[in-house]
Amino acid sequence: MANPKKDFSQLDADFVRVLEDLIDALIANGTLRLTDLPIQAQQKLTQRKQTRARLSKHLDLLDDDDGQVI
Repeated sequence: MANPKKDFSQLDADFVRVLEDLIDALIANGTLRLTDLPIQAQQKLTQRKQTRARLSKHLDLLDDDDGQVI
């Protein structure tokens, strides 16, 4: 039997990754600057990027085309 709470948590995690990728794309094309975001958002994005980079080195995860862990 499916666990609705777990399923929703996974959807949230997937959606967060979509938002991170969107923010990265907006920054890359110059539409948005990281400094346009509130300091708390800047810190959270930076922490997630650093953690993802650190984990990818230790877990030997596959990278997608843009070099980010999938």
